[in-house]
Amino acid sequence: MADEALSAGAVARRLGVAVTTLRTWHQRYGLGPSEHLPGHHRRYTPADLARLETMRRLTANGVAPAEAARWAVQAPDAALPGPTPRTERRGVRDGGGATIPVGRSGPTARGLARAAMRLDSNAINEVIDRAIRIDGVVTTWDTLLRPVLAGIGERHVATAALIEVEHLVSRCVSEAFAAVVRAHAPNGPPRILLSCADEEQHSLPLEALGAALAEVGIAHRLLGARVPVRALLEAVNRTGPAAVVLWSQTRSTADPTQLTALLTGPYRPLLVFAAGPGWRADSLPAGVVRPVDLAEALSLAAAVRDSLDQSAAG
Repeated sequence: MADEALSAGAVARRLGVAVTTLRTWHQRYGLGPSEHLPGHHRRYTPADLARLETMRRLTANGVAPAEAARWAVQAPDAALPGPTPRTERRGVRDGGGATIPVGRSGPTARGLARAAMRLDSNAINEVIDRAIRIDGVVTTWDTLLRPVLAGIGERHVATAALIEVEHLVSRCVSEAFAAVVRAHAPNGPPRILLSCADEEQHSLPLEALGAALAEVGIAHRLLGARVPVRALLEAVNRTGPAAVVLWSQTRSTADPTQLTALLTGPYRPLLVFAAGPGWRADSLPAGVVRPVDLAEALSLAAAVRDSLDQSAAG
């Protein structure tokens, strides 16, 4: 048994919780390590780990900690109460699980993932707003939002579940980015036009770019999802943007003829971005730029702005 016993740090890593959380569960609910060897710290046995796993699964789904602890202590290996935990146990066997994986993204991402599993929109909004206020849009997107959204997608692929979680988190993210744009409201005419490719429905990355542009004082227009080529060209003709960002999430929407249409239209932008993982670098028309991430897209947009400002000053 000694070989199977684990330290608090090892258990925390397995469960995806902080060591301080384990201490709290030990002190308040008696869910502590049961193996004790003279001269050594107490260690967690497999039975202890099973109880803690039950505690984590239940609290992640909104069960009050005291109630979750009662079930964990009384029946660690029995079927969990209620329809949601039973579904979670099936998810574990099928490779799903009851938590959203966030890799090494840190405690803030884990907290956001737990709030998402509880469908706690207030907590989700609070975490996102605080992160944007402290770290800015680009860092928040790269280190917090993308990992959580990717984790939700991974769980959905494994379990065919969490659609409601994805919808709620996406709405909260959209609202947070819209608030950034409203708060900054850059002066001057919009110089950047943001659009999804025809039939592309994933618009959150474009909304992230729009918020990042607003944060640094660059005005933009966002057309959103599923923009037909004819509508995109009409928007370019009517507004004359200096740059157009065309987002494609999947190969099925990354038709390079859309980019060619922008380049050959009567009001060709100074710069055309093919943004997103859908585009293949070897299929892009000459003259199209493919930014690798949000930070590079923002840097390129800022370069367009600076070039226009210098031309106007000259």
